[in-house]
Amino acid sequence: MTGRRRALGLAVEHGVDDLYQGAVPALVPALVAVRGWDLTRAGGIVLAATVLSSLAQPLFGLVTDRRRMPRLRILGMVLAGVGVGAVGLTDSYAATWCAVLLSGLGVAAYHPEAARAVHATGIGDRGMGWFTVGGLAGFAAGPAAVGLVVGGLGLGATPLLAVPALAAAAIGLLPRRRPVPATATTDTTVVSGHDDWRRFGWLTGVVVTRSVAFYGLSAFLAVHLTMRFGFGPATAAATLGIFTGAGAVATIASSALTRRWGRTAVLRWSYVVAVPLLAAVLLAPSALLALVATGLLGAALGVPVPVHTTLGQAYLPRHLGLAASVTLGLAVSAGGLASPFLGALADHRGTTVALAVLVAGPLLAAVLTLALRDPNGERTGSSDT
Repeated sequence: MTGRRRALGLAVEHGVDDLYQGAVPALVPALVAVRGWDLTRAGGIVLAATVLSSLAQPLFGLVTDRRRMPRLRILGMVLAGVGVGAVGLTDSYAATWCAVLLSGLGVAAYHPEAARAVHATGIGDRGMGWFTVGGLAGFAAGPAAVGLVVGGLGLGATPLLAVPALAAAAIGLLPRRRPVPATATTDTTVVSGHDDWRRFGWLTGVVVTRSVAFYGLSAFLAVHLTMRFGFGPATAAATLGIFTGAGAVATIASSALTRRWGRTAVLRWSYVVAVPLLAAVLLAPSALLALVATGLLGAALGVPVPVHTTLGQAYLPRHLGLAASVTLGLAVSAGGLASPFLGALADHRGTTVALAVLVAGPLLAAVLTLALRDPNGERTGSSDT
């Protein structure tokens, strides 16, 4: 199998895994409607998907930097799918919480070893760019899958959501006909360069602040628009699909933007633009304008994601698994830690106030990018993504 085909296959697999990250917030409106939960409890479900994942993600990265564990990728996918699939079969809040917790752990286990496999294809940043886009496309597909299954068949049909993970895991276990060519980068290749932990720390701050805003919006934006404009379950799921789908499409433009302006400039201005777009979503006088602003906001928050990954691995060339676990996995999971607090604020002060607080996320991320420098030059670092 050529490096290019292998990277494309891993991008599709990444999409399957991250479908379950997108599915959890999409399940929130259905859980609120069917089980009568308040938004504080709903936020706790989002927390379940992220709390253990956030803690385990860097640990998995450190372990896979020291020891190759290819089956961890497959196991992670299976756990991610089975956990989400079990949500509709649970009969208590605690059981639902544990099922989602299991899914989050699976997502955490998947990313570091998968990123190592992408690096081993030997096609550089281009392969990581495909891998990142695949994950974002999968995240965007999560709400659509939930809308199709739960909207059409009810909450009890969630086991069907596990089918893509089980199918992808079965394919991943099949022996490959031919190995990746010897010229590709392998796990035994001597890595050149030194780790810049200081700038990686600043980048991690960017990733986390973006994550709080993105996951908070993923968890409560559909609920907010449903309360404000009277959306039904299918329309609420479609709203989240617009937000995440626009972000996935925008990553395709990321490569051209970074070639023209440089990685750090693209990061900074994407977050600057996101601030007024979030305000526009909350203040839009009609459902149509709110949905348009939602799509534009999703695009603004989607453009920086491939840059996080390629810049993070440029800062930590000797710890690629850890860099990927932070920029790919923690980028989503860390934001869920704030969800219960946002839910409690929404219960007491309304969803508009709770979402308005999230303006601080992209604003702070833009400020933190001032500390970043591209080690490969301001206009050449992402030319292959």
